[in-house]
Amino acid sequence: MAEATFQKTLSLTNAFRCLECGKCTAVCPISRYNGTYSPRRIVGRLISENPANVALDPNVWTCLTCGLCNARCPSDVKYSAMTKVLRREAFRLHNDPSCSHGGALQAMMRIHATSNQPQDRMGWVTGDLKIAEKGEWGYFVGCLPYFDALFSDLESNTLAIAKSVVKVLNVLGIEPVVMKDERCCGHDLLWGGDIENFKLLAERNVKMIRATGVKKVLTACPECYRTLAVDYPEVVGPLGFQMVYITELLADVSAQLEKKLGEIKKTVSFQDPCRLGRHMGIYDSPRRMINLIPGVQFNEMTKRGPGAICCGTSAWQNCDATSKRIQTDRLLGAYNVGAEMLVTSCPKCYVHFKCALQGESIPEDKKVEVKDLIVLLAEALNSK
Repeated sequence: MAEATFQKTLSLTNAFRCLECGKCTAVCPISRYNGTYSPRRIVGRLISENPANVALDPNVWTCLTCGLCNARCPSDVKYSAMTKVLRREAFRLHNDPSCSHGGALQAMMRIHATSNQPQDRMGWVTGDLKIAEKGEWGYFVGCLPYFDALFSDLESNTLAIAKSVVKVLNVLGIEPVVMKDERCCGHDLLWGGDIENFKLLAERNVKMIRATGVKKVLTACPECYRTLAVDYPEVVGPLGFQMVYITELLADVSAQLEKKLGEIKKTVSFQDPCRLGRHMGIYDSPRRMINLIPGVQFNEMTKRGPGAICCGTSAWQNCDATSKRIQTDRLLGAYNVGAEMLVTSCPKCYVHFKCALQGESIPEDKKVEVKDLIVLLAEALNSK
């Protein structure tokens, strides 16, 4: 973007109001383990030198954009939004991130954005799952079919999340519309600075959703939820449909759902996804769902809710030793409060923690099971 536009866009994030108090760095999960990274230092450079120079710094890709510093800043510097602006300029200047998994996921997203090649992504819809071609509710599945293939070595079975969503909805009398040619939401391209391909994905997905005639669209992915609800309207205008996160719907019908849940005897803790919590303000409904399951003992971790630490990796980039230390600490945090299971409500959190459990950083006798919340609810329905 032009320098004047770049400067103006940065100013909208309140970056130039920084008092250099250092509270952002004090709470930053990355700074805790990586002494070379400091949010305060990045903002200080924006104030003292040409912002374009900062966009060339590899550290613009280090931030998790988890939002913890946003919540602590006394000057209301919107650090995550500032990082998004810097990354867009960095991408333009060919300062690229280190992409996880060989950049396969980013390549897939760009193919989704630019190709008309039809997909074969409906194989997970088995005969016991009821979906519709028309109706009030749509279900935006996200990249779960691709995660299942890419992370087969982790035995992640992310498609169990999609199946569980439809199963729970069916129990409530809802047969959701599922799109055969749905594309990736583009979250990672947006936070990777590739705004042009993100716009193409937004336009394609919104056009497809509108064509179904649904009034409300559910998702069980916090990144999809934030992207469609907040970021899409910025590039395509009013959506013409309402976005709903799955646990918000389930909380509204909790009395109906509770009657159908069987007992699961487990002590669990919960991982707050950054996109669901600090980005979208949803903390209560996932916890209500956990407490709804008979037999479950729910023990909160020390850092939870608005103060929770994220899963250590964002947008499939810069996954490194620091990321693994954050993930290890979160898993041990669950173990230390007596949990046998860490419940997630984000497919990426689930994948990242499953990956961390494969290593040797956690003793076998301290490893906890990791399970998605909607999968846990579906299992409770099965145990009735």
